[in-house]
Amino acid sequence: MIRVAVAGAAGKMGRALIQAIDAADELTLGAAFEHAQSPALGQDAGVLAAVRGCGVAVGKDVVAAIDSFDVVIDFTVPEATLALAQACAQNNKAMVIGTTGFSEQQLQILHSYQDKMAIFTSPNMSVGVNLMLQLVARAAQALGDSVDVEVIEAHHKDKVDAPSGTAVRIGEVLADALNRDLSKDAVYGRQGITGARERSTIGFSTIRGGDIVGEHTVMFAGDGERLEITHRAQSRSNFAQGALRAVSFVHGKPPGLYNMNDLLG
Repeated sequence: MIRVAVAGAAGKMGRALIQAIDAADELTLGAAFEHAQSPALGQDAGVLAAVRGCGVAVGKDVVAAIDSFDVVIDFTVPEATLALAQACAQNNKAMVIGTTGFSEQQLQILHSYQDKMAIFTSPNMSVGVNLMLQLVARAAQALGDSVDVEVIEAHHKDKVDAPSGTAVRIGEVLADALNRDLSKDAVYGRQGITGARERSTIGFSTIRGGDIVGEHTVMFAGDGERLEITHRAQSRSNFAQGALRAVSFVHGKPPGLYNMNDLLG
């Protein structure tokens, strides 16, 4: 039985994870964490997630609960993720990280812990999204410079980073397949007199509103035809199931960086 901790337990994703862990045969909830000002502190994590009482109270002290879990799942914010990663690295606890919005400096800090623990990262834990990335790469290689490429993403009104981590990852896949430099060729939104579009541009458009779980479309726009590859998440359960697959994969692995490509093979 793998003991799993959930960071950000009171959030939408945290509650979905607790529900999924409760339904899993080979996993058990070992700990649940929230920030120091959270009204969820002290509450039973199972009751909070609307499943059943599990005897695990939501806490804020990771170090105090370090012996209660084997792997922690983190869907929070970069600053909280880095603090958690430091504690896990000091105690050789594996992490599954779905947090997005890291700066380059923050990613460097996170990756510096790979010699001390197993770190599984993915901006999107959905198996479907990761299959989409493979399709996008194949389409980009086949179409090359004969089309214009745009990435359109939509999420709920409470998402704080833009474009989404998944959209950025799609951009990286496109840039690699098309032999482009994303740092130079990306265009994040347009306004005013922008001039004619450069063929090398990888465009990004962001939508925020309502309770949209997550939608990503890659548009390959040519003369006379248009190819679109789209993934729509209808609930957070697919992200939760992907994260639990990552837990089972990374548990017992030696220190290092792992991702969905390693899991899917």
